[in-house]
Amino acid sequence: MTPDSDTPDAMHDAANDPMRGQPHRIVERDGVRYTLLGTAHVSQASIDAVHAAIDSGGYDAVAVELDAGRLQSLADPAALAQLDIVKVLRDGKAHLFAANLALAAYQRRLAEQLGVEPGAELKAAVQEARARNLPFHLIDREVGLTFRRAMQKLGWWGRAKTGAGILLAMVGDEEIGEDDIEKLKGGDVLESSFGEFAAHSPALYESVIAERDRYMAANLRDLAGSGAREVLAVVGAGHLPGLARHLAEDTLAPQAVRSELEVVEAKKSFPWFTLGLTVFVIGGFAWGFWQGGLDVGSDLIVQWVLATGLLGALGCAIAGGHPLSILAAFVASPLTPLHPALASGTISALVEATLRKPTYADFMALRDDVQTVKGWWRNGVARVLLNFFLTSLGTAIGVWTGGLRMLGRLFG
Repeated sequence: MTPDSDTPDAMHDAANDPMRGQPHRIVERDGVRYTLLGTAHVSQASIDAVHAAIDSGGYDAVAVELDAGRLQSLADPAALAQLDIVKVLRDGKAHLFAANLALAAYQRRLAEQLGVEPGAELKAAVQEARARNLPFHLIDREVGLTFRRAMQKLGWWGRAKTGAGILLAMVGDEEIGEDDIEKLKGGDVLESSFGEFAAHSPALYESVIAERDRYMAANLRDLAGSGAREVLAVVGAGHLPGLARHLAEDTLAPQAVRSELEVVEAKKSFPWFTLGLTVFVIGGFAWGFWQGGLDVGSDLIVQWVLATGLLGALGCAIAGGHPLSILAAFVASPLTPLHPALASGTISALVEATLRKPTYADFMALRDDVQTVKGWWRNGVARVLLNFFLTSLGTAIGVWTGGLRMLGRLFG
């Protein structure tokens, strides 16, 4: 069950071999011969190699490094228009939606710069398999799950840096650097998208690359019971070593591997910061009423409401929010520190999305609009996201400002 090496004996000898000159590994296990074809996500040669391999007729099943969501976005970019933005906000997935937008924007810039759509060889593998009535299998982990697992392994500063990178990826229009292009030739679009952070974060690398090697190997091992005997797996070249090793050596049942790698652990730490802030705010009000009477206590409340409410509403207004969205931000911001469900950014964005429901045209133009500063305010979907982020930022500044004023009033 040891993966074959890249020696001439491990490769096909025929001069017309579609694998010739392409990075690949061959692993035989449980009666199945797996040919792992390593591709570059921005290479026409990889697209040609995929076509040639499937056209050779030597395989009875095809597996690709995709999940259902990524395949849909490759095959039908217009599917984004069916998204319910209100549901995204209610489910607390605004950050995940932004990450997917960043990935789409990054891929678009690559396509414009290099003339090849990133992941085109994966799309070609699916299309070719369908054309030949071959069963195809999506073996990668859902990208949102990968993102959530990566984020939970980072500290506060790591998440902040990654979030900043996501925003820059959505609005940036500069050319992709040579280093990033070389990474894609080596082959993984998610690693390249998070490249700056993955290179300096073992935790992020573990979620984005290493875990997916195990996950895809588990899915491939499951094919042993499907009747397939010759399987072509089309994956980024960067996955070849890890994927071949896990495919040959792992003994844990595939379902157990997937269960382990699909878990997103709930926060176990006690919310000390939220509790402390709640105690500080309410305690400050109580102290004011006790020490200074009604005038001081009510004045502290007014200062807190104005500091948080006005700055939260200002963030919403800068985002171009509807007047009622701005009002919602003003009302929710003073309460935000007391409970996560009262987050001003989520509430104001929900009001905005309800009152100004993004249109089909907004979704279709989204990838273009987020490339420009004006486009963020022009596009209904982008404006909702902007509302969420700027309202949250304004509230956060207001909390610090209001807290400092309260300290000054109580102990000044």
